[in-house]
Amino acid sequence: MAKVKLTAGRIENFQCPRDKQQAFLWCDEVHGLGVRATAGSDRKRYIFQSKVKGQSMRVTIGDASAWSIADAQKEARKLQVTIDQGDDPRQVEADEEAARVSARLAKEAQAAALVMQEAREAVTLGMAWDEYLKARKPFWGERHYADHIEAMQTGGKTRKRSEKLTQPGALASLAMVRLIDVSPDLVTEWAKVESKQRPGRARLASRLLSVFLTWCAEYPAYRELVTGNAARNKSIREILGRPQKKDDALQREQLPAWFKAVRQIGNPVISAYLQALLLTGARTNELTAVRWNDVDFQWGSMTIKDKMQGLRVIPLPPYLAHLLASLPRRNEYVFSSPTAASGHLQDPHDANYRVCAVAGVEVTLHGLRRSFASLCEWIEMPAGIAAQIQGHAPQGVREQHYIRRPLDLLRKWHVKIEAWILEQAGIEFVPVQPDLQVVKNT
Repeated sequence: MAKVKLTAGRIENFQCPRDKQQAFLWCDEVHGLGVRATAGSDRKRYIFQSKVKGQSMRVTIGDASAWSIADAQKEARKLQVTIDQGDDPRQVEADEEAARVSARLAKEAQAAALVMQEAREAVTLGMAWDEYLKARKPFWGERHYADHIEAMQTGGKTRKRSEKLTQPGALASLAMVRLIDVSPDLVTEWAKVESKQRPGRARLASRLLSVFLTWCAEYPAYRELVTGNAARNKSIREILGRPQKKDDALQREQLPAWFKAVRQIGNPVISAYLQALLLTGARTNELTAVRWNDVDFQWGSMTIKDKMQGLRVIPLPPYLAHLLASLPRRNEYVFSSPTAASGHLQDPHDANYRVCAVAGVEVTLHGLRRSFASLCEWIEMPAGIAAQIQGHAPQGVREQHYIRRPLDLLRKWHVKIEAWILEQAGIEFVPVQPDLQVVKNT
């Protein structure tokens, strides 16, 4: 293998013979350095050839037009040093390339993580709230979901029955706050403002916010942003205070005035609804959601969606059955409303306030539920039966595990309390018995 001094002229004039695929011009100064020419090509490349651990090795340094002779010689010496150190230049190059790729990917991943972190940190409480509602809606009741919507509503919209605009929800002022910035101090300041304007709504909103933050702390997308529950601290509880215990209920002597005012309401649906609240002791949202297929006039029963037990079946006493049978069947709901998006009564509080003003009494919608329980004492109805009709959770081992009352037993007492209430209200009602038919055996 002849060696020559590499010069620019020699490299320029060096060509691969026509009868060969490649030819080499070897350097006499640096062992293993050469110039390779291939058949049919004018391009020439510097190469380095040597042995690594007894095996021949050849690597390409670069194009002769791009590398100077001095630089090629320097690179060849560097490769030989690597071999002398017991390493394979090809493996070293591969390792260095892998390190470069790994470093580049790590840098790109770090940049992507930074972008994602910035995006997560830009999430506002209102944005996370919307996602929270979508995730939890299937597990909530209609009223509970509506409370969340109202708490975060922006306000400023036209009311259906008033010229006044709707007010922002109790949590609306926190909607644009970054989730990562929600701190105990921030929530405390919010509580100070809201407690002066609407303490009842603020207490409800505080509970909703607390559960929401607990969800965020467990949700993969937000767990790094919410490391604690900023709404769960003593200062907020002290600022918002405790709700005043309500004990409003209709007394026996108030029944005539109340029934007179209720029966004068022009809207028969609202009139029947308020009377049904008193005569069943049901929760307000349970009764508004009753559908016609939940009412069995033939067998005198009504099925109610119960927040405690899922469903409960209660008797349909005669007077209540008479009220429901006289209502218009405008849609699937018994207490229908053609203007409400849901199809049923949404907010009968105003009607109840007017009734109270006319009758000269003070009782809330929930107070009517409390009134049923209280009035049952007059006829000495067993507490367990009254509780079952109202949908209270069974108390005690006997109620929970042993007593199973048939509907007929509930009906016996339900009819009795309805008749007693009507008697005290001065309402004469004679139940209409269905016509009897002779059934012949065939």
